[in-house]
Amino acid sequence: MNIKNKVAITGIGIISCLGLDVSSVQDSLKNARSGIILDRKRKELGFRSGLTATIKEFNPKSIADRKTRKSLPDFGVWALAAIKQALNQAQIEPALLKNDKKIGIIFGNDSSAVTAVEQVEALLKYKETKAIGSGHIFRLLNSTITLNLAAILNLKGYCWTVSSACASGAMAIGQAWQAIKSGAQDIIICGGAQEISWQSMCSFDALGAFSLQEDNPHKASRPFDKKRDGLVPSGGAAALVLESETSVKSRGVTPLAWILGYGTYCDGYHIAVPNGEGIKNSMIEALKTSGIMAQDIDLIMAHATSTVIGDQVEAQSIWEIFGNSPLVAATKALTGHEFWMAGASQAVYSIIMCQNGFIAPNPNLEEPDPVSAKLNLVRQELIKTKPKFVLCNASGFGGTNASYIIEINYN
Repeated sequence: MNIKNKVAITGIGIISCLGLDVSSVQDSLKNARSGIILDRKRKELGFRSGLTATIKEFNPKSIADRKTRKSLPDFGVWALAAIKQALNQAQIEPALLKNDKKIGIIFGNDSSAVTAVEQVEALLKYKETKAIGSGHIFRLLNSTITLNLAAILNLKGYCWTVSSACASGAMAIGQAWQAIKSGAQDIIICGGAQEISWQSMCSFDALGAFSLQEDNPHKASRPFDKKRDGLVPSGGAAALVLESETSVKSRGVTPLAWILGYGTYCDGYHIAVPNGEGIKNSMIEALKTSGIMAQDIDLIMAHATSTVIGDQVEAQSIWEIFGNSPLVAATKALTGHEFWMAGASQAVYSIIMCQNGFIAPNPNLEEPDPVSAKLNLVRQELIKTKPKFVLCNASGFGGTNASYIIEINYN
């Protein structure tokens, strides 16, 4: 297949509970090293589940100066760090960003809870709004990443945030693909970010969405396993540089991979319970727009958050389209559910693994449920392989869904 009309991925970056760069994340994936802990503070506050992923040893001062940090929440600084990694790998200099109106940013994010709490607490304490810091408004908005980073990076092109629950990161990639494929933009920085905070997760805990298997935090996130009892909240930031074929050729860079196709559909069924229709239609549309067949897919990066209904519905949808042919991986066994970031980190994790010739194990998959057992699941052992075509899934509240297909470049 030639590269005509395909959209390249020329750089990736990651801040994750698995590591603070591509190299450390690769090591964690290869060794099935989990980033999940038990947070005692959450239990003291009254959470049913104290399980969460955590990001360790990140130094925001090494990424952004004080003025920048004033208007960016923690996860915004993570996004900036991931973007800097991706731009460096893509060999894109600041001057190019500043002088080209066809370079933009599209990022997935659906909350900024800590800032909202902070400003209310300041008002209640000091009884005047001037006690609220001037940077709070820019940290508060869902669009905090794109509005801040467009200014920081001097971007002149497209600039918006996708807020569609846990499909946000995947939709950001899909919309970036559409913008470049149409010729409207040449380069787009895209991805997703999610804060890690108790403030953003207490309402999820109230819904009973989280695993209660606190005795061994590393074993709590159990995608496709019969004993799964809920997800484990996580977060971080994942970034990709998407680029047109023309731009790739003119700059003389080698793509890491290509985005071939994208689909997004809604269930139109229930605000919190999926029925599989949307994710099934999204996968079919991704195949249709990619120009490849279902039998060409070598690996599916499942959304698979470790919820009882969600995993089963996705597994059935995969089975109906693909049967048991492609490998089906579930990296959330190691990361937990990265929410708004998850649909973007799927791309980063898949590129890291495929280009290094392995698929990370699902160490917590001891016995699949009957529906999931029909699939060719990656289980407790690392698999040495180099998949060429990868399909990534993401789903969220409201029945939102998105799927995209990546072709790994091994040249």
